[in-house]
Amino acid sequence: MARKNSERTGTETNSGAPSSTPLTAEALKEQLFSFPNPVELVDLPSKGRFYPQGHPLHNQEHIEIRYMTARDEDILTSKTLLRKGVAIDRLLKNIITNKSIAVESLLVGDKNALLVAARISGYGAEYNTNVTCPQCAVTQEVEFDLEDTSVYEGVVWEEYEITATESGTFIITLPLTKIEVEVRLMTGADEKRIARTMETKKKKKLPEAMLTDQLNLMIVSVNGNSDAEVRKVLIEHMPARDARYLRQAYEKIVPTVDMTHRFQCTDCQYESEIEVPFTTDFFWPKR
Repeated sequence: MARKNSERTGTETNSGAPSSTPLTAEALKEQLFSFPNPVELVDLPSKGRFYPQGHPLHNQEHIEIRYMTARDEDILTSKTLLRKGVAIDRLLKNIITNKSIAVESLLVGDKNALLVAARISGYGAEYNTNVTCPQCAVTQEVEFDLEDTSVYEGVVWEEYEITATESGTFIITLPLTKIEVEVRLMTGADEKRIARTMETKKKKKLPEAMLTDQLNLMIVSVNGNSDAEVRKVLIEHMPARDARYLRQAYEKIVPTVDMTHRFQCTDCQYESEIEVPFTTDFFWPKR
């Protein structure tokens, strides 16, 4: 999924015996600045296919990032940035070498690929976090290997009536109403918008509506009509069967990092495939 700069250039870091010359601050500074800044190419699940023309990632299959540093860790421990919910985006902004790429414009699946690569470069592939067994509800610590992931490029399965458009969107025909719904892939900016909407509703003590909020962002047009009022009517009155089908079909077309791993409960021996959870342990490991 990612290739280090040594693999691209054919060079390796000097591993010879350390010099016996007394280390001064100036010498250390010179050594650090002469040390090659490790970078790697991360495979984009989208392969750049769904970014508009003019976007830096349009039709680009990879993105270059540098390894995390101690200063990047400051971002992850900043209480102000964490409280504002911008620490992760600020980290990605720092490590992406092409500064013309706006983190908010990244497709969600591509952003996930970057997060996994950044975590591995910073803390290694071993990821320990708590998982609650779906069968017996016992919580236990599970170790995941983040290197054991694969890229899912998004597949239009035959059982779903889906047509890809030239503009990077998809037409999905709902099975019950036979309405044609055009959807687009969601970005980091969309995730932020949903989070802000949920927070606003929570403060105003309004009922949560995450599913309909998500549908409102991903749906582009209804039977070719992109009017906002038409989209609103569909979302509010769509039969549950069609809504479920739409969500399932959308999951099939989203390119992302496949984070499913085999899980076996140590208490009841229940086994299943589970999605690796993104918990606070991901960038704030316990050890």
